[in-house]
Amino acid sequence: MKVSRRNLLVATGTGALAGIAASGTQAAANNSAAPNVSAGSFRPVRTLNGWTLPHRMRGGVKEFHLVAEEFEHEFAPGCKAKVWGYNGSTPGPTIEAVEGDRVRLLLTNRLGEPTTMHWHGMILPSGMDGIAGLTQPPIMPGETYAYEFTLKQHGTHMYHPHADELTQMAMGMMGMFIIHPRDGEQVAVDRDYCFMLHNWALHPGTYRPDPAIMLDFDLWTFNSKVFPAIDPIVARTGDRVRIRMGNLSMWNHPVHLHGVEYFVTGSDGGRWPRTQWRRETTEIVAVGQTRDIEFIAPPGDWAFHCHMAHHVMNAMGHSIPNLVAVDQSALNEKIRAMLPGYMSMGENGMWEHSEHSAMGHLKGPPNTLPMMGGAGPFGTMDMGGMFTVVKVRDGLAPNDYSDPGWYSHPRGTVAQRVSSDADFGEPIRRPGAAVPAPAEPPMPDHSMMDHSKMNHSK
Repeated sequence: MKVSRRNLLVATGTGALAGIAASGTQAAANNSAAPNVSAGSFRPVRTLNGWTLPHRMRGGVKEFHLVAEEFEHEFAPGCKAKVWGYNGSTPGPTIEAVEGDRVRLLLTNRLGEPTTMHWHGMILPSGMDGIAGLTQPPIMPGETYAYEFTLKQHGTHMYHPHADELTQMAMGMMGMFIIHPRDGEQVAVDRDYCFMLHNWALHPGTYRPDPAIMLDFDLWTFNSKVFPAIDPIVARTGDRVRIRMGNLSMWNHPVHLHGVEYFVTGSDGGRWPRTQWRRETTEIVAVGQTRDIEFIAPPGDWAFHCHMAHHVMNAMGHSIPNLVAVDQSALNEKIRAMLPGYMSMGENGMWEHSEHSAMGHLKGPPNTLPMMGGAGPFGTMDMGGMFTVVKVRDGLAPNDYSDPGWYSHPRGTVAQRVSSDADFGEPIRRPGAAVPAPAEPPMPDHSMMDHSKMNHSK
């Protein structure tokens, strides 16, 4: 008998789908409320700017249904793109189950090319590993495949295609798979967060990611959002907080949390024995890795970000001439003849870029975010990309994840200006060092600004 795709599907277990009706779409358990999963003995994770995929019980098996498809995604207000993902989101919805569960994972392909699903770091039969051509046939457009196996481990895991990976992952196809320990946690956590680290080549003025880019990315994201659109991590003072991070980007990310020394406690190898926990304030999450960090939350607003300086910027420009200490004033009129509204910047650094963008002075290309910005309680935050805030407050309810606003600092605990004189005090310099003249920031050129459309009341 000739081996057909249908016969292969039946032989690999997809024949079990014969009795499964396509009974509507999966409910979207939005993370504005507690994740819609049967918690059992574990605390459900909260996915930043994401959601948890509900399951159906069929014959003692937990069944999850993923759909690979194209849709429009917003990275932050003012920047959208046509991306690929699962069930209308990138990353796809977080999957949660318990060690020992029997799971069936349906994958329907609504893309225009074949795909598969690889369950990253998970112990399973070889034929369920999701490698096109090696362990299974590719899933053709319109087809649904079933992956079914028993979960033999716990930890922070990921899922992604192993077919045309370069394109499909660059377009956003990935997600988190959390397996909770069957016997519970020896040290319980009060709040459990997760998110995916990724990068995108969305060139200024365009609306579709470029999968051919290897290094020069434009957007760096936590769960496919950039600051200031990334959810805060909210906790109550004294809570034990766990943050689970997965990295399917093309770069390693040294993730730094201000205000605490945290413990690195786990990975896709599960929660480590306590003798292996180690104190850090910055942990590199390498490509293809997951890492869990845990800490006791102190009150305040604490920055949480990748420590690669260009990963906390948006709309990255590459191969731009160095303009530091370059007087560009004579070029303004010549450039404005070709580019009306142009303003020279960069002589004294790029801080003024975020200031002018915040005030509406500069209009960039369509569908393109400012490099840096974000309004904080003391002014422009001058951040973007992989940056958010851990917001810890006294007295929050155990399941309150709403944004509490900016922290009210106790009196006397905020840095303050003591002088506006650049020659203030008696600082000690290196012996023999000359005292340079203080920099004189140039007066801003307002001649090309349309003030009638600006909000100067901020």
